[in-house]
Amino acid sequence: MRRRRRYDDDQDNHERWLVSYADFITLLFAFFVVMYAVSSVNEGKYRILSDSLGIAFSGLRPQAPVVDSPIESQRPALPLPLPVPRRPNNDAAIKKEREQMTGIARNLLAAMAPLVDQGKVRVTQTERGVSVEINASVLFAPAEARLSPQSEKTLRAVAEVLTQVDNQIQVEGHTDNVPISNPMFPSNWELSAVRASSVVRLFIDAGIAEGRLLAVGHGANQPVASNDTAEGRLRNRRVQLMIQSGLPEAVTEVPIKP
Repeated sequence: MRRRRRYDDDQDNHERWLVSYADFITLLFAFFVVMYAVSSVNEGKYRILSDSLGIAFSGLRPQAPVVDSPIESQRPALPLPLPVPRRPNNDAAIKKEREQMTGIARNLLAAMAPLVDQGKVRVTQTERGVSVEINASVLFAPAEARLSPQSEKTLRAVAEVLTQVDNQIQVEGHTDNVPISNPMFPSNWELSAVRASSVVRLFIDAGIAEGRLLAVGHGANQPVASNDTAEGRLRNRRVQLMIQSGLPEAVTEVPIKP
């Protein structure tokens, strides 16, 4: 009887592997079921699950999930904005404007030829337009702002050229740094401003539209030469006419020769 009982115990021990094998088969089946379920899950729901797991493990506050909406998926995409076309450079217009400014400079040069030869007038073409620098001794007596009779004749010849164009004209008065103080001109500011205004009034009388003119007094603040010498101070006492160009950019300063 004892031998038979030992035999039955050995037979039971040999068949226990079936239990482990059954558990393995069950787990393997569950694994394939999960894999199938993952492969067929909705992409939007899978993304929500993935985001939720990421938030759970990272400790961040959850945000409202984004759910695919059939209405949003059916909405047509908005068209992209059209690119803004680049404005082409109008080389012909720029060339024409520069040629016109050069023509104005040459006409002014011819109108003031004697003074140009004497070195009392300088005509240049700058990035602002055409600059006409007239020595103050040609126009005014010392410490005065009334135009001399000879200077009126010269300025009327200039005005005759400027009435043929429609450019804006800025008249700038400049002085040296020698102080002036009298009842009419308390400082160089007043002297330079009144001298510029005298030229503007003559241009208006000569037929130039008042809206094209601007009078500016700079005093001694924009010297073109050193005030340490008599020659430099003579150069700084001047009236400058700026016939302004209509171009956004212009040529650099170029001397105009007769």
